[in-house]
Amino acid sequence: MTYSYMTHLVCPKCGKTYNPEEIHQLCVCGSPLLVDYDYEKLKHEWKKEDLISRQDNLWRYHELLPVKNEENAVTMGEGGTPVLPVAKMGEQYGIPALFMKDEGLIPTGSFKARGAAVGLSKAKELGVKKFAMPTNGNAGAAWSLYAARAGIEANIVMPVDAPVTTRKECAASGARLWLVNGLISDAGKMVGELVAKEGYYDASTLKEPYRIEGKKTMGLEIAEQFGWQVPDVILYPTGGGVGLIGIYKALVELQKLGWIAADKLPRLVAVQAEGCAPIVKAWEEGKRESEFWQDSKTGAFGINVPKAIGDFLVLDALYETNGCAVAVQESEIHTEQLEVASKEGLFICPEGAAVFAAAKKLRADNWIKEEDQVVLLNTGLGIKYADDLEVEFPVLEPGESLKIKGWEFGAIGRCGQH
Repeated sequence: MTYSYMTHLVCPKCGKTYNPEEIHQLCVCGSPLLVDYDYEKLKHEWKKEDLISRQDNLWRYHELLPVKNEENAVTMGEGGTPVLPVAKMGEQYGIPALFMKDEGLIPTGSFKARGAAVGLSKAKELGVKKFAMPTNGNAGAAWSLYAARAGIEANIVMPVDAPVTTRKECAASGARLWLVNGLISDAGKMVGELVAKEGYYDASTLKEPYRIEGKKTMGLEIAEQFGWQVPDVILYPTGGGVGLIGIYKALVELQKLGWIAADKLPRLVAVQAEGCAPIVKAWEEGKRESEFWQDSKTGAFGINVPKAIGDFLVLDALYETNGCAVAVQESEIHTEQLEVASKEGLFICPEGAAVFAAAKKLRADNWIKEEDQVVLLNTGLGIKYADDLEVEFPVLEPGESLKIKGWEFGAIGRCGQH
């Protein structure tokens, strides 16, 4: 059986097509490129039953991925993350059928491993030797570690305020890492200069077509994990928006194959922080593209993206699925991160906590109905952000009695003597 059914690259704006056997970045019109497949041939040659005997990782869907030859797949077993019921939070919110897909349980500790695996596998297949990219942390960590496995040189530019753990992951991998006293948009400008001067492969978000193909496997997995019956709502923390774009692309492709119903897609929700909400603002105004968000700031660092190059694709996905965009407060993110940890035993990342806060808000507004089946995406391990979570504990002197009564151990605001 054919390993990949990829046929060409296509521009979603102007429709121009490109040969996938050559290196391409953006379309001549400036738009990101998307991968297309021979869906008619796939319908006849690829069946759901083919998945039964395959390993539980994202390469189980290799027919719908862009890597032509299996030996070029750079893998650490990524994919196959669980969909967990979060019944206590569901009860609290009034959403009985509430689930969380946990992308923290994946190599490098975040969903970025999916994009790195497929993006670097295709880069290897195309003969790429060096790449450069800006990152808010987790993407740089994932691409650096996968690059080490692939034997490709990584050049990473990261805001100095990015989580310390991700910086150390890049350093440990042997990547060339620069820190910039600014935002990811500033890092992106520096990468652009490096790419122009040195001719490096540009692995910036959506400036190569293959990261999204790795991210879309979250959508493929959700559909399979729900028995090819899609949930009613999927909420996703949105910065660059590749994950949400990818999930939408995956579901549309499954409809083309006839694997899911043609008359139902989940309502997709883009979740942002109030300190950086360009997609929310554009959606509220009914626009097709967003404006640059000045002075953006949020503790959910992965969604601190003031202007996404694929914003029009994110907004299209929201409009096409009757979804929405919602912004949450920093205090809500902090509260829900602690609530989920203490009630469900899940130490999720701030971006994942933002999604829980959004679900709570949308249920209170009755946008999410009580009978809806809802999936929340947690995109990384909370432990990767542990240095940013301020904690305070009682300190005992040697020989002092341990006093349990009256103490509650936990994060600031939830500890102390009562």
